Amino acid sequence: MDLDTLFSFCLGVGLAAACGFRVFVPLLVASIAANTGHLTLVGRFQWIGSRPAMIAFAVATVLEILAYYVPWIDNLLDTIAGPAAVVAGILITASVVKDTDPLLRWTLAVIAGGGAAAATQGATTVARHVTSLATLGFGNHLLSTAEAVSSTLLSVLALLVPVVAAVTVVLGGLLLLVLLITHPRWRRSSA
Repeated sequence: MDLDTLFSFCLGVGLAAACGFRVFVPLLVASIAANTGHLTLVGRFQWIGSRPAMIAFAVATVLEILAYYVPWIDNLLDTIAGPAAVVAGILITASVVKDTDPLLRWTLAVIAGGGAAAATQGATTVARHVTSLATLGFGNHLLSTAEAVSSTLLSVLALLVPVVAAVTVVLGGLLLLVLLITHPRWRRSSA
């Protein structure tokens, strides 16, 4: 794998993980970047950079962000967003990984892109359930804001410094894994 392919893979993983926070934010960021010539999309994925796609992603992004501010609807959206984030993560990764055999591109997209999106979405879903129970849903506004900001920042970071974004995703995943393993409840149930 050459350096350009590695960078495009890191870009895909960063954008895919951002899909786990908000499904449409990374797609909108990628669409804007492609539309302005700052991102090259692979082959048949160039439609993502079209003006109609950019408008559709912008409308979907606004609706998604606003919907997460409605108490209890946000938990319902997590049910839908889980599979949607995985699909979006696969799509966005496959659209940016270049100079690879299609089989390798799709394998990387499914495993790394879909996996990064699923892991991020899973973590946010757990966090939302915890804040819903602890605050009766009133603390979810703060979590929703943090998720939208995180999705935006990670998407932009992935475009500007793909390797840093990918390393951030991996370190975040490792930190979450350590927290889960060392949590007293987890240790009791696994013993």
